[in-house]
Amino acid sequence: MSLIPTQYKEILEAFIFSQSEPVTEKIMIELLKKNGISADDMTEFSVELRLLLGRLQQDYANKGFRLYQIAGGWQFRTAQEYAPFLVKVINKPKRLSRAAMETLSIIAYHQPCTRADIEHIRGVSLGQNILDSLLESALVKPCGHKQVPGRPTLWGTTQEFLSYLGLNELSDLPKKEELFADIPYQTSQD
Repeated sequence: MSLIPTQYKEILEAFIFSQSEPVTEKIMIELLKKNGISADDMTEFSVELRLLLGRLQQDYANKGFRLYQIAGGWQFRTAQEYAPFLVKVINKPKRLSRAAMETLSIIAYHQPCTRADIEHIRGVSLGQNILDSLLESALVKPCGHKQVPGRPTLWGTTQEFLSYLGLNELSDLPKKEELFADIPYQTSQD
């Protein structure tokens, strides 16, 4: 016998569709519990929920928007092949400067890190306006303080960062080695 009745597929579909942020499985389970669905075995319940989400993904596989697992949750998004058609209709998000992108990359790959760490890796000082723009975009957040004199702030990425890049978790970032794989190496003799 199924732990989640079939009509709840549509309820979950409507709930995910109504949310502007990715919906975690934990929140979906809370929704189901509030609507009278209970389970003694939460592992089996979670497995059934994932199967139901998989069926929803299949239902939307050939539609203009799809169900994606993003930033630790589930969200309906425009299908990638149709996104270029919407560029002229939908306002583009604010572009980050090159310095902001470099800073964001350093934080993503070395988090948690301090301002001094970022400056050391970049080789130039970090303007407060760069950190401010990343904070304003909700792509980075303070993650505590380093236990050294002065207790500098440690910086890390946010769920919004994962959502912005269409990633489910940080391990989905390309490996550092992959980023430079296609760049030809030149020696001084070339």
